Amino acid sequence: MKITQLYTYPIKSLRSVPLTTALLTPHGFPYDRRFMLIKIHSTSGNPVPRFKSHLIGNLENMTITYYPELALFLQSIDEEKGVFTVTHCPPHRGKKSLEIPLEPEVSKLQVIDVRLHNSPAKGYKMEERVNAWFSSYFGYEVMLVYLGPNTRPVLGNLLPDAVLNKSAGSKSWLSGVASSLPNLTGAKDQKEDGITFADLAAYLVVTEESLQDVSSRFSDGTEMDVTKFRPNIVLSGSKKAYEEDYWGCITITSNSKAAEIVLTQNCARCVSINVDYNTGKAATGEAGNALKKLMKDRRVDKGNKWSPIFGRYGFLKAASEGDGRTIAVGDRVEVSKVNREHTTFEWPGISS
Repeated sequence: MKITQLYTYPIKSLRSVPLTTALLTPHGFPYDRRFMLIKIHSTSGNPVPRFKSHLIGNLENMTITYYPELALFLQSIDEEKGVFTVTHCPPHRGKKSLEIPLEPEVSKLQVIDVRLHNSPAKGYKMEERVNAWFSSYFGYEVMLVYLGPNTRPVLGNLLPDAVLNKSAGSKSWLSGVASSLPNLTGAKDQKEDGITFADLAAYLVVTEESLQDVSSRFSDGTEMDVTKFRPNIVLSGSKKAYEEDYWGCITITSNSKAAEIVLTQNCARCVSINVDYNTGKAATGEAGNALKKLMKDRRVDKGNKWSPIFGRYGFLKAASEGDGRTIAVGDRVEVSKVNREHTTFEWPGISS
């Protein structure tokens, strides 16, 4: 197998940035989802969020699942200048762009408490020029939050250690929570395993073969856009669609050096894959039924029994010494561990 596509997403739920090479770190690719937009609800009366569990006080996380209009914002990265550019591309209207530092100075920014999927972190409210720019397009007040050097704890059984504990006889996701938090002796540093504003893991791996299966379900010839699945690493060359359901680890060889990514759990899908990226609304026709079509036979995870599965969550294996190693499109990939059965997803507040 080989890598065919690589992606990062500076602001969560905005459009992808394709890469030809990417640096491996324990927390994902550099700049991946280190920013997130948050809606500021009026303090007069009760906030009416689109998704209640994303609410802290009057602040609501904005994700493409509930705010499909986020798809109208494109992103590009200029590492030499140390900035990324966000371009608003509404249909039948002019485009406008904004440059944002990839690593803003945080000393003068307000600290904000953020919680995503029950996993908390400290973030920094970006300067007014940035927040006002986004607010002008949404028609209500929003702010862009930067994660800075902080990370979120990985909960449930997503971490490689939690998977090992489970196979050794652990009976609860509580062991996964414990493994993701620092202890009083300092033996466990949360930053070793922490994640950004990516949903649940450092990496998401999918295959071209499974993508082709999704496209084959559309009777009108629609080709599924892989970026709707928000992957970091896209592979080709698997023997059949959804073979990755059973993968426990992959080894990527780049310039004769190997790095391993442990694939711990499945990625459950939601209505975000039905969004039309050109309109920022639910797609019409066959593309608007992508989730429904996968519901028929892809609900294969007992821990997420109401949602279809596409792709595997992963983490850089500590012992692989892959941290700081660069991978590239075209690199060779081998499956270095195969599970005997489907893994069962556990994450407090999400798993069923």
